[in-house]
Parts: sequence; C-alpha cells; structure tokens
Amino acid sequence: MNTEKILLVDDERAIRLAVRTALTREGMQVTEAADGSEALELLKKQQFHLVILDVMMEHVGGYDVLQAMRAAGDHTPVMMLSGKSDEMDQVLGLGFGADSYLTKPFHTAILIQTAKALIRRSQIYSQGASGDTGIRKGPFTVDTLKMECLKNGEPLNFTAREMTLFRFLMEHPGQVFTKEQLYTQVWNEAVVDDNTITVYVKRIRNKIEDDPKQPRYLKTVRGIGYMLNV
Repeated sequence: MNTEKILLVDDERAIRLAVRTALTREGMQVTEAADGSEALELLKKQQFHLVILDVMMEHVGGYDVLQAMRAAGDHTPVMMLSGKSDEMDQVLGLGFGADSYLTKPFHTAILIQTAKALIRRSQIYSQGASGDTGIRKGPFTVDTLKMECLKNGEPLNFTAREMTLFRFLMEHPGQVFTKEQLYTQVWNEAVVDDNTITVYVKRIRNKIEDDPKQPRYLKTVRGIGYMLNV
C-alpha cells in the first residue's frame, strides 16, 4: 500500500508538531504549511490523500484555502481544525466543502481515526470496483472509476463525502433512510449529527435539483428521513 501523504496546515507550531508526530507514527508522510498561502502553493505542485486545515490563520485562512481547492476542482478530503465550537461555524465549514470538522483541543487518537476513515473512503470510491462502469438511474450517472457524478452528462462536482452519500442513495432508489441509517451505513459512524446530514442533503440538492426549494429527486419523507426518487 502506498504511504498516505498528508498536508498539515496550521499557524501554531505546537499543533503541527503534535499532529505530525501522531501521523508519522502511523506511517503517514506529512508535509507542513504555516499559513494558507503556503498551502495553496503546495497544492499546485503536489497531490495529497488528505488536507488537515486550520480555520483561523492570518492573511489566508482555512476557509479561503478550502474554497480555492473546491473552485479548482480539487476534491481531496479536507479535515478542518478550529478553536471555535459553535455549530454554525461547523455548518459553514461543511458548506464550503469540508469533509470533517474537529474542535480544538482534540485527542490525537480521534484525529488519526478520522484521517484514516476519510482517506479510506476516498480511495474506495476513486478506485471503484473492477469492471464496474457505473450506476445509472434517471438522469444521473455515478462513474465509480473516475469518481464522478453526472446529470444528463454534465458533471455535478461533488466532494468526496457528497459522492459517498449520493452513490449510496443511487444504489437504493426509492428506499427511505433515517439520518441514523445514513450515518452508520454510509460513513460507518456511530455518533449521529443531525446538522451534518442536513448540510450534505442541502448541498446535494443545490447541485442536482432544478429548484432546490422544491426537490424532485432527493425527497424528505416527513418524520422519517430521505429517499432518492429517480
């Protein structure tokens, strides 16, 4: 297995040292950046399996880096680190395209497990199954080899987590899932965060629906959960 390459971006040297030490013990290769502008330059030159990105940095902050990545079509998984615990800040980060959000101070064991999970999911859906040409339902196609989702032949530009959720729903059209089921079956996580599922559903709707306020495809089943109607 190839060594996982991690880009660690944080303006606090002590945080970088602690995270780098923990990740290198797991056999991961860590490249450090002390600010957002340095991170953007590194992202132009190298490819990474995961970006660990601090939110609050001078000049170019974490959200700026994240938005620049997604605008450039870079769907590398991103884990945000923040000293803010406010739920709206977490929703904001997820809305910009982050895949996970950890609040400082955090336990390095949690960071390691989250990092491994994000990398594993990204690799699974980028590799696809051998001989699998994709999933086609209605106007949508999920190409598991290219890690791409299309609507009427046009790319939807999903992040890794958005694609994970949308692919799962594409594999089970017409079936209703609770938020708890989506968390455990899609991301294999026991702790359910209602806000996270709500954010991802909203983001997917914004990309697949002609009118996200009156969704035709990704339906809410009142009192139960969500289903994909194709």
